[in-house]
Amino acid sequence: MTDFLLELRSEEIPARMQDRAREDLAKLFAAEIGKAGLSATAIETFATPRRLALSARGLPDATEAVSEEVKGPKASAPPQALEGFLRKTGLTREQLVERDGVFFAVTERPGRATADVLAEAIPAIVRAFPWPKSMRWGAASASTESIRWVRPLHGIVALFGTDIVACEVAGVVSGATTYGHRFHHPGAITIGSAADYAEKLAACHVIVDQGERRALIRARATALAADAGLTLVEDEGLVGENAGLTEWPVPLLGCFDAGFLQVPPEVIQLTARVNQKYFVCRDVDGALANAFVCTANIDAVDGGAKIVEGNRKVLAARLADARFFYDTDLKVPLADQAGKLDKIVFHEKLGTVADKVDRVAKLARWLVHEGIVKSSALRGEELADLAERAARLAKADLVTGMVGEFPELQGLMGGYYAALQGEHPAVAAAIRDHYKPVGQGDEVPTDAVTVAVSLADKLDTLAAFFAIGELPTGSKDPFALRRAALGVILLIERAGLRVRLTQAFEFAVGEVAQAFGYAIAMRFGGELLAAFDKAGGEVPVTRSVLHRLLQDERLRAHQGNPAVAAFLDTSERATPALLAFFADRLKVQQREAGVRHDLIDAVFALGGEDDLVRLLARVRALQAFVGTEDGANLLAGYKRAANILKKEGVALGGADDGGKTPAYAAEPAEAALQAALDAAEPAAAAAVEAEDFEGAMAALASLRAPIDAFFDGVTVNDPDAGKRAARLALLDRVRAAVHRVADFLRIEG
Repeated sequence: MTDFLLELRSEEIPARMQDRAREDLAKLFAAEIGKAGLSATAIETFATPRRLALSARGLPDATEAVSEEVKGPKASAPPQALEGFLRKTGLTREQLVERDGVFFAVTERPGRATADVLAEAIPAIVRAFPWPKSMRWGAASASTESIRWVRPLHGIVALFGTDIVACEVAGVVSGATTYGHRFHHPGAITIGSAADYAEKLAACHVIVDQGERRALIRARATALAADAGLTLVEDEGLVGENAGLTEWPVPLLGCFDAGFLQVPPEVIQLTARVNQKYFVCRDVDGALANAFVCTANIDAVDGGAKIVEGNRKVLAARLADARFFYDTDLKVPLADQAGKLDKIVFHEKLGTVADKVDRVAKLARWLVHEGIVKSSALRGEELADLAERAARLAKADLVTGMVGEFPELQGLMGGYYAALQGEHPAVAAAIRDHYKPVGQGDEVPTDAVTVAVSLADKLDTLAAFFAIGELPTGSKDPFALRRAALGVILLIERAGLRVRLTQAFEFAVGEVAQAFGYAIAMRFGGELLAAFDKAGGEVPVTRSVLHRLLQDERLRAHQGNPAVAAFLDTSERATPALLAFFADRLKVQQREAGVRHDLIDAVFALGGEDDLVRLLARVRALQAFVGTEDGANLLAGYKRAANILKKEGVALGGADDGGKTPAYAAEPAEAALQAALDAAEPAAAAAVEAEDFEGAMAALASLRAPIDAFFDGVTVNDPDAGKRAARLALLDRVRAAVHRVADFLRIEG
């Protein structure tokens, strides 16, 4: 068994592409040699800024000879079938093998030298490589048929054992020669085999293993900070990026003017990270220190002093720009900045960001007025005022210089500006945090003002895009509606908000519809506008309102207009579509929390349950219950009853007498089940009403033994029509009692 080494040396490979490139190289290599029946015992890949390499261990010296067999027509088949098979296989009639009256084409494929397979594989890998961005170069680039690579390809090392695998790609001929570090060892290096590749490059100031470079950067940067009495702010993404930018990483500690610390620490950290790829540090008190760690690509003779000084000057210029933006932004009140939002289009069908802000402000106030968002520290109207104020200022920092430079700081900078400009602390906090949570692991706000604004913002986004029919499809979600839905779920769950989603969506869709209704009215003339105003401008324009306007004889001509038709259609369907969307999102989110999706389906199937707090309490109680012996047996008994009723065509609640007053002497098991239902039904109903779902499950558990006994001792489909009807009605009572908690037919198992 022999090892193989492939190195593709080029000009600089962007750091962000290197990890994916290593994965793609391994996949393509395995696929290419797999076509010849080869496989390696292990494949390892490497990437530096100037090279992409692969080491494959345990390859055989040659492929094995194989026999391939293709089944053909029967010997009794028409001549045309045989002729077609012969053309397909390229064989003659005499070369076919006949077995059991069927022709077979059997061909022997001889073994091949592995080196020959590799020589064909290398150009194929280069041609098929899926770089996110690639380029052509040199004279050959005049043709679109020329090879593309991430950057111009300069060298290929291809060694099978100690032998060169001869191939040529884009005029680059394979060999055993590579080059070391651009400055420390620019000369040629001859590689002997895969075994000495990493060692020889390390001797020439190239650490080819990206994991080793990352570990070196991480350890040395941490040590430099500790030696200065500081703590490095960990940033694994930055570790990887610096490893992708260097072949011989040398972390160095520097300092910047402490006066820049007047700028918010997030700004300094982002400036250092995004613009310069520097780490930052904290002092013993946890505050940001005026120190940074940069990563050089050379081991300088002066210990890196000049490198540090040069980087300090560049960082100072960047921080001076940031301070200028910060100071300039502070001079303009956020309310004035918010006035510029009408110049930013939110969506061509939904108006400007100013339009969205207006909707969010109204929705935030509505959430407070409806008692959905409450505060123990603020009176209702005060909370409503603060929520509306925060909502109207929440997007104002989008037009500031700082956020224009660093979009990642939106919300955060608004919070800083609001606090320094004298806004209420709760308003500043809401502006800062209203985008949260942005994912499953993100911080979930709990302050009432922040919750009101964050929830309103996300509900509006969902309602707005559903109202215009822009729904997520498959893996595509250009407006991040799945993330918005997850944010709504997390906010409701964390704060225990008692919100009826149907009511909230109808209000939010109504606000969008009102704005769209005005737009339609403006588009189709003064008559429709006058009719709209007459109907009451404060009334949200729902389908029924606009439909009523369109019944006017003078406006009927507009009904066929595509814009009007689209509005009528999407506004009607938005809320039901949103509820279905939320059911799917909830299943995804709760699955990660260990909740079974079928139990969520079982509760949603009841209909009318759109209070997530109550729904999740019901689901968790149900999950605990079905995991018990009583729950499992009751589920089996319920399904048996439901299947009988379905077979007999008895709809839920559709039995004749409710099973309470049979006109015959009930059998003991039948009477026992009636008695159990008489006790369990009101108990379960009262528990559900009190949202004591564990109590409701306990009441239903009392039915388990009577149901089992009923099926063991009673014939449901009795020849006597009266008995059969009464017993079906009794089973209908069982089904109805269980349906007060969940649709057990949706439960798996």
